[in-house]
Amino acid sequence: EEDEAALEELLGPSPLAPGPGAQRVAIVHPAVKWGPQKSPLTTAELQIAEAVALVDTLQNWTVIDKIIIPTKNPTKKFVFGKGNFQILTEKIKKLPHVTAVFLNMERISSLTKKELEGAWGVQVFDRYTVVLHIFRCNAQTKEAKLQVALAEIPLLRSNLKNEVSQRDQQRGGSRYIMGSGETFLETQNRVLKERELKIRNALEKLKRKRALLRTQRRKCEFPMVSVMGYTNCGKTTLIKALTGEAGLQPRDQLFATLDITAHGGYLPSHMAVIYVDTIGFLTDLPHNLVESFSATLEEVAYSDLIVHVRDITHPETTLQKATVLSVLRNLNLPSHLLDSMVEVHNKVDLVERYKPAEENALAVSALHGHGLEELKQEIEKKILTATGKKILTVNINLEGPQLSWLYKEATVQEVEVLPEDGTARVKVIIGSSAFGRYKKLFPNSKIFMS
Repeated sequence: EEDEAALEELLGPSPLAPGPGAQRVAIVHPAVKWGPQKSPLTTAELQIAEAVALVDTLQNWTVIDKIIIPTKNPTKKFVFGKGNFQILTEKIKKLPHVTAVFLNMERISSLTKKELEGAWGVQVFDRYTVVLHIFRCNAQTKEAKLQVALAEIPLLRSNLKNEVSQRDQQRGGSRYIMGSGETFLETQNRVLKERELKIRNALEKLKRKRALLRTQRRKCEFPMVSVMGYTNCGKTTLIKALTGEAGLQPRDQLFATLDITAHGGYLPSHMAVIYVDTIGFLTDLPHNLVESFSATLEEVAYSDLIVHVRDITHPETTLQKATVLSVLRNLNLPSHLLDSMVEVHNKVDLVERYKPAEENALAVSALHGHGLEELKQEIEKKILTATGKKILTVNINLEGPQLSWLYKEATVQEVEVLPEDGTARVKVIIGSSAFGRYKKLFPNSKIFMS
């Protein structure tokens, strides 16, 4: 009960949440014209379109204007050059009832945020704060809520520095608190450190619980397939199509899935598998956010296969692929998982006569069922290789316990009864440990490799 109370305290209302009210947002995109910060795989128009999609995800948030302004160096205090900053400020001031500006950059410093809010007279958000707020609104389980709370810590630290510098300016130097020998900054930093430790400990407990569930799954020898991809590429729709799970309700929005969810399905040979739906990725998804969700993503390292889903209709599909692969590489996954990955080109029903340029990619329409059988066969082939499972035919005596043992410990595909001698030929998929036990228990059984 104490644990529960402590957890509830950590999951209380966030001091960083923009509040429940409506927001009328102007999106400003700093277009880098040249240099290392310019991405060759995208355009300013496509980047601002993604920013619009992020805002549209939030209830009561409305985009009232989209502004693209060039900049040479977005890391400057005011982000833009003097002339462009003045033009932008005049534009924002003229917007009717604007309540916030979403500056489409990964992260702005607390000093820049303060200066911009002072100049424009409205709240200023960056990608970190907007994505974090989407996460906050979509988090359903305790684990997802804790991960959001962990991702807020760097922002709280940065806000604290800003607050301290303001106090120092107003009071002419820092003050010690009530003779404690601690400055305000030291006290608040200690409080934040303690909060971070509590969150990490709570996540560690949940991690151990998940490891236990994973061990139980391993005992059942269910292969695990992690379905990954850029946010809104159709992962949940594909899992619904592969499993036939009616309760799955895919949503056409960014970051609809924040918590890892597992769904059972069958492959063509009737082998049972678990499909794991994971959090989507985003270009320039701030590092701290990825880090705070690493507990969720680490589940991927224990899977037998990764299916990478791509929305082939998206104009930035190449950039999206690069983003996903970059995050996967940073997760330090076992090399065999990255090498055996299945690439799925989804939404091909929207492209006439689509043919994948990549040699091993599979064209699929999760919505209309196109290409699903080929995908299932490919998944089965890769799973058999990854898990060391074998497809065998064994001769058994129908009066003995072999058949019921095989039904319990393996996947029975076909039973051909031979009534004249009271035997049967049984085709099974069997894991290596179960196969070892079978040979020990029934040494006289005839075995034929398929």
